[in-house]
Amino acid sequence: MKVLIIEDEPKTVQSLKKGLEEHQMSVDFAYDGGTGRQLAERGAYDVIISDVIVPEMNGFELVRHLRRAGVLTPVLLLTALGATDDKVTGFEAGADDYLVKPFEFKELLVRVRALARRGKEGATPKTLLTFADLEMNLDAKTCARSSKKIDLTPKEFALMEYLIRNQGRVVSKAEIAEKVWDINFDTGTNVIEVYVSYLRNKLDRPFDRKLIHTVFGLGYVLKEEE
Repeated sequence: MKVLIIEDEPKTVQSLKKGLEEHQMSVDFAYDGGTGRQLAERGAYDVIISDVIVPEMNGFELVRHLRRAGVLTPVLLLTALGATDDKVTGFEAGADDYLVKPFEFKELLVRVRALARRGKEGATPKTLLTFADLEMNLDAKTCARSSKKIDLTPKEFALMEYLIRNQGRVVSKAEIAEKVWDINFDTGTNVIEVYVSYLRNKLDRPFDRKLIHTVFGLGYVLKEEE
């Protein structure tokens, strides 16, 4: 079993890591929500354990982002916030379970194992990605905006899929080169700018709202215009 821990208290991280590894689990960890989100999207985890109050992106925001990005890994939220409203917020965000601090490690272990079983029994890959009025069907390899079909080449489709999976986050040209083109970024080439331009011509220019935005000096981000 592979588990991801997202927690900003090093002692808590090491305690949980040690306990889970003693029960033959492989453990990765992150001290902030931003790093945790990246690991969650890139790694095939059986369960994600996240504190609610962590830097950069809190647990509620993290779960919402992962669910929108199609990551269905079961998430157990850990928190000192024990009010019913906080639990409801967590579940509505897409969390699968909620454990209030302080807790016994035995209880956490039981819940982690139960979530891992549930994830394996009910796991079905998400084939439909959505953002605003944009929709991508990964099985049919189709893309539509406001129900209007948009024809994309395989590389355009791959780039758009990466942007929609990372919606709201600025992705650099180097990251796109590595994740979409599977190459090291060559600063002397403008291939990424060219393909972003292709996407804009097809996905943005025919519509009132622009979704693909340039962040000068940093990269690109998929977001709705304010």
